[in-house]
Amino acid sequence: MTTPGVEHAAHALAWQARACGRLGSPMYEGMLTALADDVVAGGPARAAFGDLVSDGAELPSVPGLRLAGGLHRLVLEGEAPGLEEFYPSVGGRWDLGGAWHHVLAVIDQHGATLRRALDLTPQTNEVGRSAALVGGLLRTADRFALPVRLLEIGASAGLNLRADHFRFGSPSGWWGPADSPVVMADAWAGPLPPVDAPLEVVERRGFDLAPLDVARAEDRRTLEAYTWPDMTERLVRLRAACEVAADVPAVVERSSAGDALDAVELERGVATVVWHSVMWQYVGKAERARVDARIAALAEQADPDRVLARVTLEDSGEVDGTYSVVLTTWPFGEVTVIGAAPPHGLPTTWTG
Repeated sequence: MTTPGVEHAAHALAWQARACGRLGSPMYEGMLTALADDVVAGGPARAAFGDLVSDGAELPSVPGLRLAGGLHRLVLEGEAPGLEEFYPSVGGRWDLGGAWHHVLAVIDQHGATLRRALDLTPQTNEVGRSAALVGGLLRTADRFALPVRLLEIGASAGLNLRADHFRFGSPSGWWGPADSPVVMADAWAGPLPPVDAPLEVVERRGFDLAPLDVARAEDRRTLEAYTWPDMTERLVRLRAACEVAADVPAVVERSSAGDALDAVELERGVATVVWHSVMWQYVGKAERARVDARIAALAEQADPDRVLARVTLEDSGEVDGTYSVVLTTWPFGEVTVIGAAPPHGLPTTWTG
């Protein structure tokens, strides 16, 4: 029997399937569409959702990515016999027709594990989003000629705190260390940010409710599991960024965004840059208001020798699915949409 709770879960999976298709993952588009149908049909996927499909139950955000991430982790850990040959992330080739009965068998066998996966918020720490971050840093450094103190809320493992150690390509050339293992060809389009700016990052600190440490194999596996299996270039970037992280120190603390910013004060002689990307959707209205209010309070302290900047890559509501890159700087309170990018960050098209 199809109930409102079942229909809600199926709708969420189907919506995620379409979103994955738009973002370049035909594998997840096909698999999540089929999983939505299996939820309606009362198959193993519905069983994995358990009480989450009960009428009145609160479905977690992006349940499709949670379930798919749990499946991917099983594949990466060799716990899903028969599926490996269909997952490009481990050298396979995706084919829904061939893979489908294996998908259902794995869900049936590991239902309890996948039910727990539905309780976990996906952590991608997408390295491609650093392309947008760096543009904001370069503009801030160019305008104020101050060293940068970089703070990230919703930082996951803090990989993007090392953005200035990645290499970005554009039609006009390259920017970033030539020997960086993280190489993003065609990362930028449009009029470039000020690539000759004197960018110097003197502090790197992130905050997350459930921070990951890429020095731990289990946490690296978590990041890999939430990377879409047929987008292998993202997996390559992730692993390369973990190499950079081993050489470039950064601190990631367990904290809510509001608590973290409450403890921050501006410092003389530096530009304090607060950055967040594709995390606002996971933050409740009260916490959003708290963050905005704290940044407004910090902005009142700002002067030309004690700068505050905010760089965001968040959903702009555009029908084409692009996200705006917005830079706000104080002491003048200037808000500029400096670019646009898809949710995974690449390519970032500069507009201002």
